[in-house]
Amino acid sequence: MPDALTEAPRPRRFRLGLGAAIVLALVVLSAAVGLGLLRGQAPPSDSVPLPTAGSASAGAAGELYVHVLGAVEHPGLYVLDLDSRLVDAVAAAGGTTADADLSAINLARVLADGEQILVPVVGVAAEEGAPQPADDLIDLNSADQAALETLPRIGPALAERIIAWREENGRFQSVDDLLGVPGIGEKMLAGIRDGVRV
Repeated sequence: MPDALTEAPRPRRFRLGLGAAIVLALVVLSAAVGLGLLRGQAPPSDSVPLPTAGSASAGAAGELYVHVLGAVEHPGLYVLDLDSRLVDAVAAAGGTTADADLSAINLARVLADGEQILVPVVGVAAEEGAPQPADDLIDLNSADQAALETLPRIGPALAERIIAWREENGRFQSVDDLLGVPGIGEKMLAGIRDGVRV
């Protein structure tokens, strides 16, 4: 019989219970999934390098730059495919916040390079927060039919077409966009130009 004093102590084995093993496996799996989601999410860009004289333009590269702000989760500058629509820009910005007014924007509208997209808050006009000119000009992006009909040579039918164009294409970027409204030509635009703004 070996002497108890001279016998070397056995190293202790670490045993993991079944419950602890499952918890550890779930923690590792959750961390892996979370890391995968974070890698798949594109963070908003605060600045995007501009193409230099020798490089290809955004159009040639098949991309467009849009600035998304307002009631979105991650406002910023985003690079999208050329055929992107407004819904793609909102998705790139992390989606809308709970108080976004989606009825004020056309999510199906095709985007243009260099565009700024403002997602307004419910109950707040899209133009609020921006400096407003102190004038009596009709704002093409917020005027209702009655206001539009106060313009020279704009009757109910043309006022409806202006509103329909706005709903289909989104905000007027300039007064010249009125030329895209059926029934408005250069001569009529010249007659109302001084009475409207965007």
